[in-house]
Amino acid sequence: MALKATIFKVELAVADVDRNVYENFSLTLARHPSENDQRMMVRLLAFMRYADAALAFGKGLSTDEEPDLWLRDLTGVIDLWIVVGQPDERWLRKASGRAARVVVFSYGGRIAEIWWEQNHATLEKLPNLTVLRLSQPGTQALAALARRAMTLQCLVQDGEMLITGEGETLRVEPALVFASP
Repeated sequence: MALKATIFKVELAVADVDRNVYENFSLTLARHPSENDQRMMVRLLAFMRYADAALAFGKGLSTDEEPDLWLRDLTGVIDLWIVVGQPDERWLRKASGRAARVVVFSYGGRIAEIWWEQNHATLEKLPNLTVLRLSQPGTQALAALARRAMTLQCLVQDGEMLITGEGETLRVEPALVFASP
């Protein structure tokens, strides 16, 4: 029998001073059986960073055709394609052709650094790519917030994210590794 996804419910309040976005979201996240809390929470962090009523979680690990999150306009055109981890450079080239903007949230410590070292020459040629790196301690602290039912607040200011929940407050600052000109 196949393992099923674990469902997480999130009540999220986002105050993004950088983009002038102040909204509350009721989210349902499905954690794939092969996904750990750290990866799931990085997906949630990506949502917090680009919070929008139209931003949706993709099928993620269960399909290669969709990103972890995406933002489409009313005509179906993909404005924002967000992927978590260290995706294959060929897959990112394909995403770059399909979406106006592509953002990678890379994490995993040294693994993320090696991935960038091996792929930067090709990826820096993409016209619409942004690569952000999260620190290992930051993503581990984020994973510690994971609960089946979560109430979180996120303040985004000057690129820094202050996340409060479960009696904890943590500061996450995604480091900009690359942004297309």
